[in-house]
Amino acid sequence: MKKSGKNIFKNSQIQKKFEEIYAQDNIFVLATIKEGYPSMRCVDTFYDDGAFWIVGYSFTNKAKDIEINPQVSLSNGWNNFKGKAYNMGHPLDEKNKEIREKLIEAFKNWYFLANNEVHKTMCYIKVELEHGFFHTEGKSYLIDFTEDTIEEKEFKPHIDVDLVVKF
Repeated sequence: MKKSGKNIFKNSQIQKKFEEIYAQDNIFVLATIKEGYPSMRCVDTFYDDGAFWIVGYSFTNKAKDIEINPQVSLSNGWNNFKGKAYNMGHPLDEKNKEIREKLIEAFKNWYFLANNEVHKTMCYIKVELEHGFFHTEGKSYLIDFTEDTIEEKEFKPHIDVDLVVKF
């Protein structure tokens, strides 16, 4: 299906591939803006229905930065995404019931080891995606989540690296 000469993302094979990759525990670098400068840190993410989810605490710098400026970027390898982030409140808030179950399953190896739901400042951060780039199987995809379009191109990284461990 086409929209303005571009393919539609929702319900496409590309969306299914995207979800296969990102609807699980993935580590990204999250960039926020603090006092006019980028501030970066690694976070675990889980993709669900147009957004990446992050578990954290509202007293952390990432949550404080997002409160001031919700524009964020997420990067992992060659893949990167931009969007607006929001503190969605405590995991036990009724509105977070469905996503909480998904996050516990996605992060089952560490969710309760790293998080204390008794703590009042624990929160979920939702990054609503606007634009993104990811690649898989020799193709790259530019996604406009706001317009629900995708452009597909051939992908060959400009740096080709083979990592070999030698003892």
